[in-house]
Amino acid sequence: MQDLVSVPNHPKDDDEIVALYESKIKANTKMIMVCHMINITGQILPIRKICDMAHSHGVEVLVDGAHCVGHFDFDLKALNCDYYGSSLHKWLAAPLGNGLLYVDTKRIAQLWPLLADYIDDPNNILRLNHLGTHPAYITLGITDAIHYLNGIGLKRKEERLRLLRTYWMNALKDTPNVIINTPWEPHRACGIGNIGLSNLTPVDMAQRLLNEHGIFTVAIDYANVHGCRITPNVFTTTAELDRFIDGVKALAQV
Repeated sequence: MQDLVSVPNHPKDDDEIVALYESKIKANTKMIMVCHMINITGQILPIRKICDMAHSHGVEVLVDGAHCVGHFDFDLKALNCDYYGSSLHKWLAAPLGNGLLYVDTKRIAQLWPLLADYIDDPNNILRLNHLGTHPAYITLGITDAIHYLNGIGLKRKEERLRLLRTYWMNALKDTPNVIINTPWEPHRACGIGNIGLSNLTPVDMAQRLLNEHGIFTVAIDYANVHGCRITPNVFTTTAELDRFIDGVKALAQV
């Protein structure tokens, strides 16, 4: 049976988040699944602290890092998680269909693959990656994506994405009816942000931004998040963000 954790959009500190996860651990809890970056708000969670806490209770941790690889700089092994998965087509910009699976060495043997593989060494992680016949170009595209990222520089990309998010958040923070759903602290967010309007539903806000201003966003209206996800990329200009800012200000007056 699963138990859910609702993470506050503006936590007081790391301890508040860790305590929320710890409060859900029961005698029969085997695993915690946690997002490294929450996809609907862009909030980055204190994964190392959550993992250390979970391990102190004998609980394994599976981390969903779908939006993290190629987005911001981090040391995967330093997270101290048992399992980590990421989608490489998102921020690494590899072809759709590529993914990453990390398994702590001591956990590999205990996993059973969905498809039997010819590798019989229980400690060989490749037995968990039975592909069969597949389009080779999808995998080959990872190398080019890495070259592209290295050409920019991961730290430089991270700084650019964070600059773009703080640019539009700062421009809109004092606008009436605007609700910022993403933390302000630099270490708690990077490129993704979420903004809502108290006078419009997220769906109406997203539709009007698209229809009236030509700006695509993703409406989020569940859990404790009611707003639109805003996701610039490195090539997004501040002039384009100014169009978005003007559009939100116009809708905030409706």
